[in-house]
Amino acid sequence: MLILDALRNRPEGLGRVDLQALAGQADRSALAFRRTLDKLVVRGLVYSSGRTKNLRYHLAPGPRDLRPGTSPRIQTPPRENGEVYPPLSPEAESIRKRLAEPLGLREPVSYQRSFLDAYRPNETFYLPGSLRERLMVAGGPIEPGHPAGTYARQVLEYLLVDLSWASSNMEGNTYTLLDTRELIAKGRVADGKDHRETQMILNHKAAIEYLVESAEGLAPAPGVVKNLHALLMDNLLGNPMDEGRLRLAPVAIQGTTYIPTGVPQVIEECFRQILNTAAAIQDPFEQGFFLLVHLPYLQPFLDGNKRTARLSANIPFIRANCVPITFMDVDPAAFTDGMIAVYETNQVSLLRDVFAFAYERSCARFSAVRKALGEPDPFRLKWRGELKTLVREVILAGEHGGPAAARIQAFAEAFLPREAQARFQAVAETELAGLHEGNFARYQVRPSQFSAWQSQAVPE
Repeated sequence: MLILDALRNRPEGLGRVDLQALAGQADRSALAFRRTLDKLVVRGLVYSSGRTKNLRYHLAPGPRDLRPGTSPRIQTPPRENGEVYPPLSPEAESIRKRLAEPLGLREPVSYQRSFLDAYRPNETFYLPGSLRERLMVAGGPIEPGHPAGTYARQVLEYLLVDLSWASSNMEGNTYTLLDTRELIAKGRVADGKDHRETQMILNHKAAIEYLVESAEGLAPAPGVVKNLHALLMDNLLGNPMDEGRLRLAPVAIQGTTYIPTGVPQVIEECFRQILNTAAAIQDPFEQGFFLLVHLPYLQPFLDGNKRTARLSANIPFIRANCVPITFMDVDPAAFTDGMIAVYETNQVSLLRDVFAFAYERSCARFSAVRKALGEPDPFRLKWRGELKTLVREVILAGEHGGPAAARIQAFAEAFLPREAQARFQAVAETELAGLHEGNFARYQVRPSQFSAWQSQAVPE
């Protein structure tokens, strides 16, 4: 490959611009070339060092450079964002070593429907009982007896940023965590970013909000997953009709010998079978992991299958008030290796280790978040839907809706029992007074709508 050739005998590495020129690819867009580099990093052929303007790319050590018993991944320096490759079980490490072989030495494989057919809900388990118990202790349910989605709503501002950033980062998006927070909280687009990267982050935000708002009726059903895909791929596909639609054409996956099925009837049948099977799984961790394994393996959509699977894996966690999984702190290469192991061997142990590591990291982060947030107010929890509806209506109506206090009183009298009206009015007024550019997103209001309301709001 021209890029690898350009990096040979250059231990000091090359910056992206110089590398693009030396590789003879100066006519390609910077974004397209960067995505190619990201894929080489994920495959362990290239690694990066430095930051922003000092970012340089280096050729990863080949088999002759390695000590016996080591693998290319172990030799790769830690990623700039601090993600780590999770510790692996001996079984997973064995599979990982097999995947380190060049593509030309690995056998091409096609979609095996028997892999799906062999799974029996609540009889077959990809996650051992001891692991499921460990994850249950770590992750919930945090709010037993509370309405579905209660926990996710409490940590929504953090969930939106963490999951949007981590999932997009796994797709090669170059937004930093801080850039992502500024975009989601304030609508501020990072300098020098391609519009597709910005769109990807905003699409994740919309898809996560959809899951949380639909929590009480949420299930791994065709309509839910198709809508997730449509939200995630909004304005990112050549044909808008492909957003949320099962694919009708073959697809190819780079970096693997796996060839997904290209038969539309098989795609439709297996898609429904995956979701019917998932819906029958009682354990939320097994259900989430099952979706993470089988949705990307089928590749039911033209693009965006892995990000759809990562958000779909959160369906049982949001519904059951377990800690969501964000994939923060996980090296994207580890997730990719886990998926390739599923693609080429139908073995789940490598992806299972990545999943367990990612989930426990999410638990640790959200535990700290909850301590910082304190205990939730039971009254606000009970009337959260009404509060959200009212605050959103006030913002959207602006000065045309009349004084906020009058609107709040009229709403309380119309929709709440008499004994709750006074407290509701006080809470709603406090909520409106506390709105700022960092928290308005919880009301599903666009930055432009919030700015318009903010510019009109005056003390009464």
